[in-house]
Amino acid sequence: MEIPMPAPICLVENSPAGELRVQQEALRVLAEISQPVVVVAIAGLYRTGKSYLMNRLASKRTGFSLGSTIQSHTKGIWMWCLPHPRWAGHTLVLLDTEGLGDVGKGDGKNDTWIFALAVLLSSTLVYNSMGTINQQAMDQLHYVTELTERIKVKPAGGGGREDMKEGEDSTEFVRFFPAFVWAVRDFTLQLQLDGREITEDEYLENALKLNPGSSEQDQRYKLPRKCIRQFFPARKCFIFVQPASRRDLAQLEKLREAKLQPEFQEQVARFCHHVWETSKPKTLLGGHVVTGAMLGNLAVTYVDAIRSGAVPCMESAVLALAQIENSAAVGEAVAAYEEQLGRPALPTESVQELLELHAQCEQEALRAFMARAFKDEEQQYQRQLKDKLDSKLAELCRWNEQASSDRCTAALRKLSQELEKRVCKGSYSVPGGYQRLLDDQREMVEKYQLVPGKGIMAAEVLQQFLKSKETVAQAVLQTDQSLTDRQREIEVERARAEAAEREAQLSQEMQARTKQLLQDQERSHQEHVQQLMAKMEQDRRQLLAEQERALALKLQEQAQLFREGCHMEVEQLKKEIQRMEEKREKEEREKKRQKNEGSSCSLL
Repeated sequence: MEIPMPAPICLVENSPAGELRVQQEALRVLAEISQPVVVVAIAGLYRTGKSYLMNRLASKRTGFSLGSTIQSHTKGIWMWCLPHPRWAGHTLVLLDTEGLGDVGKGDGKNDTWIFALAVLLSSTLVYNSMGTINQQAMDQLHYVTELTERIKVKPAGGGGREDMKEGEDSTEFVRFFPAFVWAVRDFTLQLQLDGREITEDEYLENALKLNPGSSEQDQRYKLPRKCIRQFFPARKCFIFVQPASRRDLAQLEKLREAKLQPEFQEQVARFCHHVWETSKPKTLLGGHVVTGAMLGNLAVTYVDAIRSGAVPCMESAVLALAQIENSAAVGEAVAAYEEQLGRPALPTESVQELLELHAQCEQEALRAFMARAFKDEEQQYQRQLKDKLDSKLAELCRWNEQASSDRCTAALRKLSQELEKRVCKGSYSVPGGYQRLLDDQREMVEKYQLVPGKGIMAAEVLQQFLKSKETVAQAVLQTDQSLTDRQREIEVERARAEAAEREAQLSQEMQARTKQLLQDQERSHQEHVQQLMAKMEQDRRQLLAEQERALALKLQEQAQLFREGCHMEVEQLKKEIQRMEEKREKEEREKKRQKNEGSSCSLL
């Protein structure tokens, strides 16, 4: 999928008054991206070189504006969509956020919203800082400690923050939040601890260690570290030396490779490789993969909530997105049905042939619907799809009947031309004329039966045609002077019997047709239920995998806290893990109940 985007554009505008607004141009670009998106956002203090790293992730020297003064250059959130350099069929979406902590802005709350949006929209969040990871760096990352005030997992009254026990929020956030990469710029220290060489990741983990104290000062020390550990259990660290001499830094994007420090180039290469190789597609709760169009709708939902003065709710945003996506899934499924149907060769020789064609198209439509739909827990949208497909079948049947009727009528009109001429000339108004008329009609019917491709209306159209000729036949019978009155009565009875026999045969055909349609309704229902059950099972496995991942990360954190001697935090985490296991078991029971009910559910 070629994305015509030579340069970044603004996704979320941040006005001088601090008002956030999603830009329509960016939404139009995202709406065209039907591929899964890997969303990498970068955040950090202003004038720390964030834009340079994002340009390198785009494999470009220029793109995101770097600026060369002490003022914050990027405003709002800027977006660049590019083909993913490693994964075919995926789009890499880079989000460069406004620098945090700009003293000229004077509104820290606005910074927190920018940071929160970066967290909510990304699948990998890069935090960019200068110097070292020390207490000052932790204090500057206070935005993490405010996330629980800026983001809700569940709506009020639905198991949200006000309905949850202390500590449960981080469990929920882990399932939504991105992977975390801390990029430390202009690093000048030796990576050593207690006289031994350590890795960048070990450097980060050591900086995030908690002390076992419980004083107020200890709690202030712990808070940002606890938040990072709880909200971002998947963490990575990269350090970067100063890229060039101080006088060249202002023109960094214009510097030739030879002017850059070799060590810096190697560090940037490792950073880009890691992000490209490990950053996963953006997903929603339950593992549903986000496309570009969905990302745009998410951005609108979150920004609208912020503009209204509300706290963005992740679950509400997912439900709102589900309504948009499920409506689109219905339309996409109907389009898939019509594409598969194409221009069918009508009329078909039998109803069964038509129903088999419909079944193939319906199966394709259902696959398209299930691939895009999510959280259609009451099957509201699947019922909508079934109603539309039922209407499509009824329309297809009408087309088929009309095509058959037209072909049969045309055949009878052509075959009866000679007979009509003889009637008009009075050729049958002679002694023995009635028998001659019957013979000519039978010959015409025999020729009609041999006409190919008449379709399912052949008998019905013939019956209607012969009925329309009964008056002529009766007139010829009455004027045939060669017949006695008794013979005329016998002929009338015989004509009635033949007509009744044709009616009975036609009735049997129509009953058989109705039976086939009813059988197809049952087949259709079973097809919908079968694909629904498969979708529910897939969702169950994804949810279980998501919960197991979150639980594994919490167990890992518990082991680390135990090694650090933070026994109070270990006990808190034990309770949280217990609640997670209880919730997982409860949800597993509920999914099994839904599965059992689903096996006998009705979409009719």
